[in-house]
Amino acid sequence: MNIKKYKAKDSTSKLLVIGWREIVALPNLGISQIKAKIDTGARSSALHAFHVEKFQRDGQEMIRFQVHPDQRDSKHTVTAEAQLLEYREIRNSGGQVQLRPAILTTVELNGIQWQIELTLTNRDVMGFRMLLGRQAVRDRFLVVPGKSFLQSNQHQEQ
Repeated sequence: MNIKKYKAKDSTSKLLVIGWREIVALPNLGISQIKAKIDTGARSSALHAFHVEKFQRDGQEMIRFQVHPDQRDSKHTVTAEAQLLEYREIRNSGGQVQLRPAILTTVELNGIQWQIELTLTNRDVMGFRMLLGRQAVRDRFLVVPGKSFLQSNQHQEQ
């Protein structure tokens, strides 16, 4: 499939076509690439994080955490900090409700950057270190579930 854009019926804008998984960057968090599953069944986006700690800086609630951005690699670790938006109750894939910290950060895909809300949770046993939920892709992308890496500049198996 060579389709890279889809003209939306209800507007003159075109939506970029993405696959069910893409390589994205989280530049504000120091993550140059991470394989993300595009999950339209999940409302919010989630990032694998551990050693999560809340702290104060200049009167702002902040969160510091570590990430293993590469699947099956627990040696490469990125330490990141972000302003804490809030704690949210999120139902995980097993149906359990978890209280997770949420942050606002920039995501980048094929040179396009936009802001997303991201919850932090331990996804060590999950297939992907990051989920990009439907709020993050709504009105921006058309997801082709049978294809992968349609907008990723370069795919390196992680």
